[in-house]
Amino acid sequence: MTTAEPPARTPRADMPQEGLDARLVVERGTFRLDVALAVAPGEVVALLGPNGAGKTTALRALAGLTPLTDGHLRLDGAALERTPPESRPVGVVFQDYLLFPHLTALDNVAFGPRCHGAAKAAARGEAKEWLGRLGLADRVDVKPRNLSGGQAQRVALARALATRPRLLLLDEPLAALDARTRLEVRSQLRRHLAEFEAVAVLVTHDPLDAMVLADRLVVVEDGRVVQEGAPSHIARHPRTDYIARLVGLNLYRGSADGHTVRLDDGPAATTTEALSGPVFVAFPPSAVTLHRDRPAGSSARNLWQCEIAGLETHGDQIRADLTGELRLTADLTTASAAELDLHPGAGVWATVKAAQTHAYPV
Repeated sequence: MTTAEPPARTPRADMPQEGLDARLVVERGTFRLDVALAVAPGEVVALLGPNGAGKTTALRALAGLTPLTDGHLRLDGAALERTPPESRPVGVVFQDYLLFPHLTALDNVAFGPRCHGAAKAAARGEAKEWLGRLGLADRVDVKPRNLSGGQAQRVALARALATRPRLLLLDEPLAALDARTRLEVRSQLRRHLAEFEAVAVLVTHDPLDAMVLADRLVVVEDGRVVQEGAPSHIARHPRTDYIARLVGLNLYRGSADGHTVRLDDGPAATTTEALSGPVFVAFPPSAVTLHRDRPAGSSARNLWQCEIAGLETHGDQIRADLTGELRLTADLTTASAAELDLHPGAGVWATVKAAQTHAYPV
């Protein structure tokens, strides 16, 4: 049975006015950002979307670095629209960390508390405690140039947390790390975010970072929210081509009559779900089997005549881009691709079993 898209989280009138309640409207030339966010304390929300979608603009608006054209911004019930950035209870971890190169890790972290009026000794004591929590007790006297990428990221996180923010903003926090370091730091960051009691908003274009770190995803395209929900739900129920590509699915829209879906831009597809009306149909590239000749006696209910438009290496497999009756992608082994003598322009038949498709209401 298909589950419906969960409703967007919006605070009820009888709920305590805590956490983040924002509608961010920013107009810049022909671009308009209009994103609503409601985030509870202790929740981590990831803003996910392609380059130019408006993710960073939204983060800068939350930080007070970009003024709102319209909308509102409330944190724990307090309006922040007119509050200058330095006076907001907000901590920011930027993509390139922006650590002060002439200060040690300790003094980088102590900078925030000092700006909030703490005495030097107290600020340094708090900074040392935060560095210890993040596994950097032996790096307190080290300057940024002598820190590894993962260590610099944790110093930046400690600096943001040392001000005890009610809103933590992370702008592509793992983008500057190499693949091996990224894996380790992602795991550490997940643990630290799980312990964070206020609101955390993460901006990323990396689906794995979003899926691992966030409790909820808000997908932004062209300045607006196109889908939001739990990572597992969005991965199984993508609603745009961008999201489908992100999670590695072929996605189509059509009209269902029982187990048959007439696709908007192609032929019919057979699914295991019996539905009626507008639906999405999705299946992974691994569900597609290719044949050079029309298969006889195949148990697959879906059969389409296609042509190879392109081939590329995808991990340890070959990904084929197909056109023809239906545009789709298929994954196959290198040996299978060679055996089938696949090349751009080659004609193929693509089959997909109904049991490997997934249909759900629009």
